[in-house]
Amino acid sequence: MSEADRSVDLDRDLDLDTPKGDRPRHSRTGNSVPEPRVASMFDSIAPVYDRINTIMTAGMDGRWRRAAVRAARLSPGDSALDVACGTGKLTAALAMAVGPVGRVVGLDLSTVMLDEARRAFGDLVQVEFRAGNALALPFEPRTFDAATIAFGLRNLASFEDGFRELARVLRPGGRVVCLELTMPRPRIAGRLYSAVFGRMAPVMGTAFGRRDAYSYLPDSLEGFPDAGELAETMRRVGLANVTVRRLALGAVALHVGEVG
Repeated sequence: MSEADRSVDLDRDLDLDTPKGDRPRHSRTGNSVPEPRVASMFDSIAPVYDRINTIMTAGMDGRWRRAAVRAARLSPGDSALDVACGTGKLTAALAMAVGPVGRVVGLDLSTVMLDEARRAFGDLVQVEFRAGNALALPFEPRTFDAATIAFGLRNLASFEDGFRELARVLRPGGRVVCLELTMPRPRIAGRLYSAVFGRMAPVMGTAFGRRDAYSYLPDSLEGFPDAGELAETMRRVGLANVTVRRLALGAVALHVGEVG
């Protein structure tokens, strides 16, 4: 068993029958922050985004991306779409899975994030980075074998429409993979994480001169649907065999659904 496999085995599967009392009473259906403001915010943090992520996750973000790639079940020669690709780390990991004869498109609303991605991974022949909106993907139906979105869903104006668009561009049998922060269950470790994250993000942002942007991150989790609710959202758009796996003491959820 590889180190990556062992890292996932340390996590726990999610019980979708989460008690109703543990769920937020009024979960949001989308992000109320206007898209231009979201894009501007990510433009501003693009130069420091990877460094802050590595520090805040203690390097565990790499494990989560590897889990997402495995969940996509790509083969050499396949095609994949990585929405809200940011600086392109997951896009590049997907490219390794499809090989040089495959195709991966990384799409993001932030042009500065895309500039960072091209600088880091522009030499990968199977990768293309494009500006675009996750709620109006510029692709024909049944174009890709898998579609991923990592830590970008909570920035969309409609979570359901985001999943619907991801499903639309997949071929039958294709997989939608969503990696996202989630509120941990109300246990000691979860409450501790929430408290630390709520304070750490703004502090890290201040250290790198980006306090306003990094104050947005913990705020974006307020009212965000829990993992079970997101699974139901995926089912509503027609995705089948929806599964959820919690990572990082329940603070990250890996959702997977298949197109029929």
